[in-house]
Amino acid sequence: MEHDNCDQLFEYLRSILYDRHIQTLDIESLDEPYRKLGQGLKVLQKAVEELLAFSADISQGNLSGPCPSRDNFLCVNMKNLHANLNHLTWQAKQVAAGDYSQHVSYLGEFSEAFNTMTAQLKEREALLKEEAEIARKRAAVIEEYNELLVEMTRKRNEWILVVDADTRDITYCNKRKDEIRIDPAFCEICNNRFFFRNSILNWQDSEQYKIWEIGDEDHGFYRITTFSIEWAGHNAFAHIVVDITNEKMTENRLASKAYYDSGTGIRNRLFFEEYMEAHLNKKSDITLCYLDLDGLKFVNDQFGHNEGDCYIRRFVSVIENSFRSSDVFARIGGDEFCVILPNNDRDAVERRFAEVLEQFVAENDKEYPVSFSYGVVQIDGTNSNLTMDGIIREADAAMYQCKKNNKEKYHKA
Repeated sequence: MEHDNCDQLFEYLRSILYDRHIQTLDIESLDEPYRKLGQGLKVLQKAVEELLAFSADISQGNLSGPCPSRDNFLCVNMKNLHANLNHLTWQAKQVAAGDYSQHVSYLGEFSEAFNTMTAQLKEREALLKEEAEIARKRAAVIEEYNELLVEMTRKRNEWILVVDADTRDITYCNKRKDEIRIDPAFCEICNNRFFFRNSILNWQDSEQYKIWEIGDEDHGFYRITTFSIEWAGHNAFAHIVVDITNEKMTENRLASKAYYDSGTGIRNRLFFEEYMEAHLNKKSDITLCYLDLDGLKFVNDQFGHNEGDCYIRRFVSVIENSFRSSDVFARIGGDEFCVILPNNDRDAVERRFAEVLEQFVAENDKEYPVSFSYGVVQIDGTNSNLTMDGIIREADAAMYQCKKNNKEKYHKA
């Protein structure tokens, strides 16, 4: 009988200490001398369960969970850690709010790291304030003299016109300084260049200072700074006119560059997405091939990123030389590309890519293997349920099977 009681109690204690789900103990099944010990183990079970729950909350960063009972001495150290983390959380919030005086001295190595961080943040804040003050003063100077006056000093090709606010006569023009009176209809030079002369002569805007632009590709583009002044005892408007046609043309050229990948010179993801959306909206029949350059990470890791870039450029050159200029070839990720072919047959496209792949592999003279994986999707424009994400997923799935084949064929360990 004694042996049976001890076995039950021992098994219960073992379950408390080691089992994920603690076994139950029927106190009534124990003989009287052992029931008190069983009740004590029940208390231990509760204390252990509280410890486990409390430590699990803390390990997951949950500091607002229930705390163990006051008389649970198994959790004393965890309670201290909980209190420290609560205080540290408050200190971190203070630091986030800009209070860099917070100091931690109760968490060993972490204390040193935290204190170093706050010191560096304080130094960085001081540096940023200094830089901000410099920028503010610089902006004030620029605002005072304005960008157009700087442009005037550099290019010396601007017009300065002063128009009387009442008579609408031009009382000053820097292009005809020798004239005592300026023709209100503009001199020959201004009349030929300023198609917007009526906007200047009849300026009515109530703003004291305004920068505005006018023009088009046929007439050129102009930026005009207009402000109220007193000229020769009369209220007037001063207009500083700068020809910005070249600047606008440069902006247009830069805008077109936004659609090209700087590393390869082919179209980029932005162009690809807009192009695909346009064709889906037009319900065009097209074929899309999703390409992935195999082994690029290996080449970068083993031979360096310069060699990885060369690998990409060789691949791009092979694809560009294998398809028509009317086909869209775009880089949509680091090693991910797409080719869009209008009105093509899927089987024919797959055969062509298989040929290009064999050529790419055969012409490789590097010490590392090369290949690319591809997945081809035929897009029926009449399918109204098509989405770009869905098309990419379908192509990616087909590409993945190709990648498995390539790994077995070209990239064996």
